[in-house]
Amino acid sequence: MKSVHPILQCWLALLLITITGCAATPPFDYSLFRSHRPRSILVLPPLNQTTDVNAPYSYLSTITRPLAECGYYVYPVAVVDAYMKENGLPSAEEMHGVALKKIRDIIGADAVLYVTIEEWGQKYVVVQSVTTIRATAQLIDTVSGQVIWHGTQAVSQGSGGGGDPIAMLIAAAVTQMIGNVSDFTHDLSRTANHGMIYNVDNGFLAGPYLPPQENEHCGKY
Repeated sequence: MKSVHPILQCWLALLLITITGCAATPPFDYSLFRSHRPRSILVLPPLNQTTDVNAPYSYLSTITRPLAECGYYVYPVAVVDAYMKENGLPSAEEMHGVALKKIRDIIGADAVLYVTIEEWGQKYVVVQSVTTIRATAQLIDTVSGQVIWHGTQAVSQGSGGGGDPIAMLIAAAVTQMIGNVSDFTHDLSRTANHGMIYNVDNGFLAGPYLPPQENEHCGKY
C-alpha cells in the first residue's frame, strides 16, 4: 500500500484539529428544568474559593433581582442566612450540607441554588488592572434531588488605555487609586449574575410569575 507523504499527513492532522475545534456546542439540555419547573427558589450563601472574605455576601446581594425578574419567587437571602445561623449553621459550607427534604419541609422551597465563587477581585498585569469574577451554580430540585440547571459565568473588566502603554499605565494607576476607595467587584457581580440567568442559550427558563414570553426563556442576552 502506498504510504501518505509526511507533509500531507501534517495537513490532514491540522485539518482534523480545525474541524474538531470548530464543532458546534451542543444545545443546553432543559429536559429536567421543564419537567420540574420550580416556582420558588432558595439561594444559599455561596461557597468561597477565593481569599476575599466579602465576596460571598457581595455576590449574594446581587442574585435575587435577576431571578425575581425572571419570574421566580426568591426567599429573602438575608432572612434565610440569619435563620440558618440562628439554628446552628454559621457557615456556607454547613448550610450547603442541609438535606433537601429538610429545606422543603421547613422552608417550602421548590429548588435550591448552590453557588461557588471561584475568582473574585482585582489583579495587576504589567500596566493594566483587571477585575475578574467567576462563579458556578447549580439549581437542584428539592423533591427529586436532581440538578435541573447548571451554569458558569466569568466576567472581567480592564482598566483600559486603548493599547497605548502610557495611557494604560495612567489608567491602571487611576483605577488602583479609585479601587482603594471603591469596590468594582459589586457592580461586576451584578453583571455576572444577569449574564448567567438571562443567557438565551443556557440561562434560566422563564418562571411562573413572568408574563407570557415570545419564547420560554427570560433572556435579554
